[in-house]
Amino acid sequence: MPMGSNAKKKTTFAKLNREATLRERRAKKEARKAARKLEATSPPPEPLSETPPIEDTQLDVAPDAPEVTPAR
Repeated sequence: MPMGSNAKKKTTFAKLNREATLRERRAKKEARKAARKLEATSPPPEPLSETPPIEDTQLDVAPDAPEVTPAR
């Protein structure tokens, strides 16, 4: 005598939604954990440029630029 499947759904949509939300939260947590682990194993970033910083004396206005005075 074969067993028939019960056609009635026993799990509510509320429970299915809670379980789906929980799976998403766990996946996000696992992704954050993997990102932290990857960041810890990667070498530190290299400096952007090897040129020295600009000194205040280099920031002076070019001699051919017209002098601008603020309007009063």
